[in-house]
Amino acid sequence: MTFSKAKFASFEEYLTADLSDLPEERCEYWDGELVPVMSESLGNEAIANFLYFVLLQLGVYPKLLSPGKVQIVVNGNPKTRFPDLTVLDDAHLTLMQSSTRLGSTMPPPRLVAEVVSPGDENSDNYIRDYQDKRDQYADRGIPEYWLIDPQREWVMVGTLTSGQYQFVTFRGEDAMVSPTFPALKLTAAKVLAAAN
Repeated sequence: MTFSKAKFASFEEYLTADLSDLPEERCEYWDGELVPVMSESLGNEAIANFLYFVLLQLGVYPKLLSPGKVQIVVNGNPKTRFPDLTVLDDAHLTLMQSSTRLGSTMPPPRLVAEVVSPGDENSDNYIRDYQDKRDQYADRGIPEYWLIDPQREWVMVGTLTSGQYQFVTFRGEDAMVSPTFPALKLTAAKVLAAAN
């Protein structure tokens, strides 16, 4: 499909656009324009897919899990994000029947996970996941945010408390603790090994 419209007069115009008129690839909304989201590395996708299957084994209904496909409307710039893994709530099954967009008037997802691409603390990758997305997801009211960082060899689980995430860092054979999934039996090492 050829995408002919590069700009929108407003975010509201974008939100009401016919989905068949939008590009098929993932794009974030930045100041009236759609900017393609860079492709994930195979290792990052492998980790997101691994978590998808782990959560399926915990009994999460498949339609409530989305690796990289759900667009979440957030405040700030960009106004939309595509987490590497999104865990929806039952209410979303009805609210999102004809769309993969989680609008600002819908309840927040239960959990989002991001796999951090390599880079030092000053890199765009680091700032985007550790600061920008953290703040946008907290503002959106998402109760749990996972940061999986293969370069630093840790998994951070953030729980939203008084509008900010309180993170616990898991390394190696540390058993991860998730308020959303208390029955989770997973170590940081197992999550990070999925990239290989």
